[in-house]
Amino acid sequence: MKAGPRRDREGMALLAVLLLVAVMAVVAVAVLDDVRFSVRRTTNAETGAQAQWYADGAETLARQRIARLTALDPNRTSTTPAWNGRAVTLPIDGGTLTATVRDGQACFNLNSVVTWTGDRLAARPVGEAQLMALGRAVGVDPLRMRTITDSLIDWIDTDTTARPLGAEDSVYAALAEPYRTGGVLLAEVSEMRTVRGVDKDAYDRLRPHLCALPTDRSPINVNTLAQADAPLLVMLTGGSLSLPAARTVIAARPAGGWPDPAGFWSQPALTSLQLDLAARDQVTVRTDYFAVRIDVDHGGVRAVRTALIESRPGGEARTVIRRWTLED
Repeated sequence: MKAGPRRDREGMALLAVLLLVAVMAVVAVAVLDDVRFSVRRTTNAETGAQAQWYADGAETLARQRIARLTALDPNRTSTTPAWNGRAVTLPIDGGTLTATVRDGQACFNLNSVVTWTGDRLAARPVGEAQLMALGRAVGVDPLRMRTITDSLIDWIDTDTTARPLGAEDSVYAALAEPYRTGGVLLAEVSEMRTVRGVDKDAYDRLRPHLCALPTDRSPINVNTLAQADAPLLVMLTGGSLSLPAARTVIAARPAGGWPDPAGFWSQPALTSLQLDLAARDQVTVRTDYFAVRIDVDHGGVRAVRTALIESRPGGEARTVIRRWTLED
């Protein structure tokens, strides 16, 4: 017995209703997923923004503490109570905040390979020799180090004449992805990776001892140096001091640090060295640049802020550069 037209129509209507319900269910699931994603995204944004506010507060507090430390003695930065490299962890709502302050100039300033001559940047022989000495101290091949040094000077200076193993715009313009030299002081150590001759091995060896300060000098507070910083003393003396001797000098530092640069230079291993006056003047017992790292763990969101803070006697501490990343 065949079904009538009416029954066929009822079957088709039921099928249409079922299809409509299925489509609406799919749409509802998609809408709910979108709502859940939007809520999660908004929550993450709010949590991330709150983490940034916590970091802002920690940086402000760090500037205040650094300014007070500087004001204690305009000629010498006290190392007590211990602050250099010390991590301070504070509880916050839904997590923790950790702030670490260290000497930001316990390093070779890459910008010291040049000097200002009027309104132009030109090679600075003392800085050039010191970078070469640092390369030798950490085991970089001498020829590669010469290439790196010449190319770094060419990268920063304002002339267009390439040094013997250096590189100006024409070299970089011929690359598959062309670019030009900076012609200004470096803002980040990582910029060095774009310089001719810098490979991974050389960069990894040099990086722990490098920084990019907003000056064409490289002051070293000898009271904050650790044993791992011994290559900096080799650098400071242009290679006249051996690495073992540099470690011995650091180990001989008085408990409260040297009272002045003359106390440092009076060490037996240093008295006989014939050094450029400019190199001697790099030694200081005062820190003007402080590196700050702030780690925030808030509501499952982790954020890292790093900053370089400048603090000089008689002035306010100020943030020179701020990043939402680790220094690379």
